[in-house]
Amino acid sequence: MHTYKNKTQQASQTIHSQGPTWAAMNPESVVRMQLQNRFNTGLDIAKYTAKIMREDMASYDKDPANYTQSLGCWHGFIGQQKMISIKKHFGTTRSRYLYLSGWMVAAMRSEFGPLPDQSMHEKTSVPALIEELYTFLKQADARELQHLFKEMDDARAAGDQVREQAAQQKVDNFETHVVPIIADIDAGFGNEEATYLLAKKMIEAGACCIQIENQVSDAKQCGHQDGKVTVPHEDFLAKINAVRYAFLELGVDDGVIVARTDSLGAGLTQKIPVSQTPGDLAEQYNAFIDGEEVTSLAQMKSGDMAIKMGERLIKPTRLANGLVRFKPNTGEDRVVLDCITSLQNGADLLWIETEKPHIGQIAAIVNRIRDVMPNAKLVYNNSPSFNWTLNFRQQVFDAWLEEGQDVSQYQREKLMSQDYDGSMLAEEADERIRRFQKDAAAQAGIFHHLITLPTYHTAALSTDNLAKDYFGELGMLGYVREVQRKEIRQGLACVKHQDMSGSNIGDDHKEYFSGEQALKASGKDNTMNQFAAV
Repeated sequence: MHTYKNKTQQASQTIHSQGPTWAAMNPESVVRMQLQNRFNTGLDIAKYTAKIMREDMASYDKDPANYTQSLGCWHGFIGQQKMISIKKHFGTTRSRYLYLSGWMVAAMRSEFGPLPDQSMHEKTSVPALIEELYTFLKQADARELQHLFKEMDDARAAGDQVREQAAQQKVDNFETHVVPIIADIDAGFGNEEATYLLAKKMIEAGACCIQIENQVSDAKQCGHQDGKVTVPHEDFLAKINAVRYAFLELGVDDGVIVARTDSLGAGLTQKIPVSQTPGDLAEQYNAFIDGEEVTSLAQMKSGDMAIKMGERLIKPTRLANGLVRFKPNTGEDRVVLDCITSLQNGADLLWIETEKPHIGQIAAIVNRIRDVMPNAKLVYNNSPSFNWTLNFRQQVFDAWLEEGQDVSQYQREKLMSQDYDGSMLAEEADERIRRFQKDAAAQAGIFHHLITLPTYHTAALSTDNLAKDYFGELGMLGYVREVQRKEIRQGLACVKHQDMSGSNIGDDHKEYFSGEQALKASGKDNTMNQFAAV
């Protein structure tokens, strides 16, 4: 094990080997700076986090109670504060990731301003956010380590060897804030070459896991909107191959690919693939196409096309824009074929975009997939696009009705009403929501639960509350009571915002570089000292 003491000895040998010209270098300061910058490149991060994610996947296969979670973050600071909070409350970051949502990149990080989730934002903004997230996570490491170094120095100055050794052991066993990011590449932003080029940028920025969907790239829609158009399997598999080649080219041999299918809500395809052999993927895909059987040329008009399905000739149902419609009620069958095909061709995890959070529905699909691919695992979007309260209250209502319980006091379509808060039905619905992730992991093969857009909503909600109070009668008390006092009492690190932004780290560097001449910011007149006891 490379301990703090061993690394200091190595740094001392390196410095002394250079003779007197390096005499100003302090070995301990060198080691501290090295430890505060554990990851030199994004590829270092991708390789490190890919290993973690693979270990977590294996752990889940042994016991579905070992599922993982993440929250979508739209800024490096948000991701940093999330991981700092996780370490504070749970003592470890294990099994907790970050999610990078293409929706939030479009809505909040595009130079065009707020955009819908339709792949219109700059593709470079995705790897840029990955790099930003990891920059802030590395800074969280540097800050926490700086505090441990301060503990060591204070103990050393007091002659307390026991306390100094305890601080050094904390340094030796330090757990980084750097965790896997599941990064959304949408539908690949173009053809398979475009997908490959963007995947490389994302991996170089630190992504160990890339999520890609089977929609048409230039017609991409949010998974919870209408008008989704899917591509034939061959086109999607080419993009999965492109992502895998990008991982392998960059030496991230265990990089993770999440294959997302939007087929459950997609009723259209852009093109009809060409079947080469009976029963191939193209023929299976085409079997879902809606159309009218052609028995006479009189049924055809100029511009019409026909395809052979078995012994029949079918004229596909086409919209005015040329898109082709799938047969109704085939979404689940298409999802199953999508998922099996993706896993058989290099994908590691699945993402099934559903219209509601219903464990029974998800499990029914996953069980069909597992009949062919027993280790199939899902990444599932616990989406804010679902009305969780209404959905689960209606699920309870329906279950009770089926069981023969009296539900006459409830109106199913009005169950969102506050009038039902506190009712037995509402309490049972909330308990099902509380258990949803655990139950779905056990019953529906969900390895990773994420919320795509939570910090978008929390930012809006907290800002609304602060604006209401601060600009109203409470004035400054609105901030003090609802923000700062809670920060202090909940032990939020960012209450000392100068320290969080790196001021104390900078002071250390100045002292390393300039010695006693260093002009430091953390003197007695720094108002952050008012939070010294926090």
